[in-house]
Amino acid sequence: MSILETINSPDDLKRLPASRLPELADDLRQAIIQTCAANGGHLAPSLGVVELTIALHKVFTTPADKIVWDVGHQAYAHKLLTGRRDRFDTLRTLNGISGFPKRHESQHDVFDVGHSSTSISAATGFAVARDLDGRTSKVIAVIGDGSMTGGMAYEGINHAGHLNKDLIIILNDNEMSIAENVGALSTFLSRTASSEFVHRFKKSTESFLKRLEIGKGVLHVARKMEESFKGLFTPGMLFQAFGFEYIGPVDGHDLPALIETLENVKKFDNSVLIHVLTKKGMGYKPAENNPSLFHGVGPFEIETGKVLKGKGGAASYTAVFGSALCKLAAEDDRIAAITAAMPDGTGLTGFAKEFPERFFDVGIAEQHGVTFAAGLAAGGYRPVFAVYSSFLQRAYDQVCHDVCLQNLPVTFAIDRGGVVGNDGPTHHGAFDLSYLRHLPNLTLMAPKDENELQHMLATAINLGTPAAVRYPRGNGYGVALDQALEILPVGRAELLREGSTAAILALGTMVHPAMEAAATLDAEGLALTVVNARFVKPLDEELVMALAKKCGVLITIEENALQGGFGSAVLELLEQRGLTGVRVLRLGYPDSYIPQGEQHELRAMLGLDPAGITSSLRTFLAGQ
Repeated sequence: MSILETINSPDDLKRLPASRLPELADDLRQAIIQTCAANGGHLAPSLGVVELTIALHKVFTTPADKIVWDVGHQAYAHKLLTGRRDRFDTLRTLNGISGFPKRHESQHDVFDVGHSSTSISAATGFAVARDLDGRTSKVIAVIGDGSMTGGMAYEGINHAGHLNKDLIIILNDNEMSIAENVGALSTFLSRTASSEFVHRFKKSTESFLKRLEIGKGVLHVARKMEESFKGLFTPGMLFQAFGFEYIGPVDGHDLPALIETLENVKKFDNSVLIHVLTKKGMGYKPAENNPSLFHGVGPFEIETGKVLKGKGGAASYTAVFGSALCKLAAEDDRIAAITAAMPDGTGLTGFAKEFPERFFDVGIAEQHGVTFAAGLAAGGYRPVFAVYSSFLQRAYDQVCHDVCLQNLPVTFAIDRGGVVGNDGPTHHGAFDLSYLRHLPNLTLMAPKDENELQHMLATAINLGTPAAVRYPRGNGYGVALDQALEILPVGRAELLREGSTAAILALGTMVHPAMEAAATLDAEGLALTVVNARFVKPLDEELVMALAKKCGVLITIEENALQGGFGSAVLELLEQRGLTGVRVLRLGYPDSYIPQGEQHELRAMLGLDPAGITSSLRTFLAGQ
């Protein structure tokens, strides 16, 4: 029996002797690697914090003590140590455990996460709630250096430092290597600074000096000397300026050092930041050598690290977008590309290599990215901000206030529109049509396939006004890609087939399933019109009205929340034109968060695959 098999809760870990902890770390890594190889997942981040996770649960007592994980993609070891070992093989699958902390899943998951830079704000809230209740538990935020590029992290740390609550922030820094010549000094500084004796001596000395007439001046000089000395060796001065006591750097793979540091800091009652240095992918060579690939990876071969490719050779929408943008940028030097720390995920690595002076990675800072794009546009450029749908939510005011209000020519390339799969509700693009459709000046479109995506991108950039092109995660249909990119007529839909029974208005990813459903029902004597809507805003109003009058029955299909989405736009048009008596069926996402699962599983569950659409149409039309 492995050590991990004896751990059913953090209490079991606490009883484990220190000599067995390295063996537990090995077991955790093997379990994480095996499950990610089968299911995919955030492998490299989780492997990097195995020792840190063990140390946290060895020193602190959850759930009384609160551990708030930032993003949460590094919490796999935490899940294994908190009673979910037996279900860990269901990670990121339909009805399985989530790839992120979930409150409904375990009492040890104290805060739901999935997006970046939220942990410090949430932890500050927990600390204030604890103090208001008169409790003495500890609150720990674990945040990566990548998340520290997000402005919200600094909003949180600024407020937390001002409050000076009993709060611990652990900065998981996996960008730095732990060089031997720095390691000894770092170990000395971190262990000395975190010792209880030094902490008490420092506080008592400050208290004594404050009572002396000349003490305040001496204290000021002493603090300046301390800051100057530490500034030579540590990056902690920034955090000290925010009101945090800085400890570190600490080797994030040295269990005794981590445990000693945490035990010392546990006795503090002020705001402390511990700087921990880790290596992404630690313990699995392919991930260590290529941490970017294994940050979020699909199923792979453990022996070689080779990622297993899905069926079919069609290019992904993301790849087609990246290629088309490079083609357009070669012809128009006003085009610039922006990403928020996701050049690989958004397909911009080729653009970055070909046009480095026009490529900008702003970090995990969507708000800044949008307003930066607005500034570029106001300066005469045609910026394209490539961003996942769920992450654009974080910059809604900037889209409204800084882009649309000024009618600036910014193009939003919205990737991952619709269900994304195993990352679940924090990552599904379920709301973008609803939260963008009502913004003045914004043109909003969605392609039926990867070839149409190319033309829509060219159209959006050419408009000279705000525009958004929304497309899904995954491969296209393998259609031929036109070499010459066309400017599509704005607000014009595409009539794909005609029938008199009813008219289907399908958007984006729903066009092909709608065509399949129409073909099935045609054999049953139901002749359906199918329209590729293309534009959510502006709608092809004349075509919609003509079909409503001709058929008297309209069906809208979209991969978006029904509230405020494409179907709502059609209903609003009918009301505005005073057309009554038209039967309308809207198919889309219900008023609930969609769980994790494979894309095809989720579409089937939602009734948005060909079979589900066919069934809904058959039932609806039978009621005529």
